[in-house]
Amino acid sequence: MTNFSAIFAGFGGQGVLFMGKVTAYVGLLLGKEVSWMPSYGPEMRGGTANCSVCISDTPIGSPVVTEPDALVAMNLPSYDKFLHSVKPGGLLIYDDSMFKPAASRDDIRAFALPATALASEEGLGGIANMIMLGRTLKEAGLAGLEIIEQAIEKSVPSSKPGMIEHNLRALKLGMN
Repeated sequence: MTNFSAIFAGFGGQGVLFMGKVTAYVGLLLGKEVSWMPSYGPEMRGGTANCSVCISDTPIGSPVVTEPDALVAMNLPSYDKFLHSVKPGGLLIYDDSMFKPAASRDDIRAFALPATALASEEGLGGIANMIMLGRTLKEAGLAGLEIIEQAIEKSVPSSKPGMIEHNLRALKLGMN
């Protein structure tokens, strides 16, 4: 891997910023240059939220991602907003238990994943984001499971150590 960029997008409260944070930690643990840039509306939950992550072997000139290698869309407005920007040959992962898109592209690898429904079925409500991230990191081939597990451990706040196990379980569901 020389360069990898991604946009994680959805509603506030869906964990899109956390997905980006874990991905950024993966880059740091690999010894790469990393940028993580969150963007969210004034509402904490329910408003739009997205973040951009860049991972590179060389210094990153700008954290702005205009042509991501990967897009993870947790809702239809995010899908509609960012679909056109994914590089040809890039990766799209979307939660088809939340929406059914009217159109897609045939020049990218697209994966529909019923992450919200799967999280609910597995007793992991509220962490569909990690199912989505598991699939994204697997398809992107960014790092092995050991590095990703370390990134989750670094990303989960020390006040919530029990969440590490739940996040790892969700991540593995998405990878499989």
